[in-house]
Amino acid sequence: MSPLSIPTTTLPDGTPIPLIGFGTGGLRGVEGAEAITAALRSGYRLLDTAAQYGNEACVGEALRRSGVDREEVLVTTKVAGGDQGREAARAGVRESLRRLGVERADIVLIHWPNPSRGLALDTWRTLLDLREEGLIGHAGVSNFRPEQLQELYDATGQWPAINQIQLSPALPRQEAVAFHAEHGIVTEAWGPLGGREGLPEQFALQRVAAKHGASTAQISLRWAIDRGIVVIPKSSTPERQRSNAELDGIALDDADRALLTSVDLGEDAAWDSRVHEEW
Repeated sequence: MSPLSIPTTTLPDGTPIPLIGFGTGGLRGVEGAEAITAALRSGYRLLDTAAQYGNEACVGEALRRSGVDREEVLVTTKVAGGDQGREAARAGVRESLRRLGVERADIVLIHWPNPSRGLALDTWRTLLDLREEGLIGHAGVSNFRPEQLQELYDATGQWPAINQIQLSPALPRQEAVAFHAEHGIVTEAWGPLGGREGLPEQFALQRVAAKHGASTAQISLRWAIDRGIVVIPKSSTPERQRSNAELDGIALDDADRALLTSVDLGEDAAWDSRVHEEW
């Protein structure tokens, strides 16, 4: 079976990043390591994990088992809410590296702003320090709103390389995506298949999928990467892993995109990081 051919976009410094990565949330233990190993062997080269997922050791084991050259894989992890702050974030990242079994993480994100703690800026400064020290390759954030991103920039003069946000055809997040594009921030989508929002059951999505002889998941992912948005779908099944990345034969037209606008639930349906916090 031929390896997957996954298109790329670029991070602000010109580093290529696959438009289709592999999400690992919920994948743990031997079965999780096997699923992640299969994804790597099939051709995925972007892995997404987090301290909060409790599976960094599993991801590291899969990376070693896969036989794929470490330098070919971008490993993303995230600083948990309980590890925010100047020294706590440094210790948290070092623990993530230990669990992953790597000397350097390619991308590290602040998982949630958690404004009630007031430590996002201190955490951001620490990620910038760790980037300068070579322990991380790229510093970014997750679930930050435009005004929260602006606060980081105003204080440090540095925009995050990536903002990973809840995004799918049901939650297109147009204001955030436009803000990211204006400031050279890569948009990365978590929940790109819209399962939490009941997107696969929407008639409009099913109609577009039937037209192209594709799955609803493939249509959602094609819609996102057509906008230059990085997606990180998750599956423990090798067949589904391949299906999620085999999108070359799907070409959405204006009529498809117009129909998909009908599934937009509006910004208020997305988790609001001004009030939603995770530790």
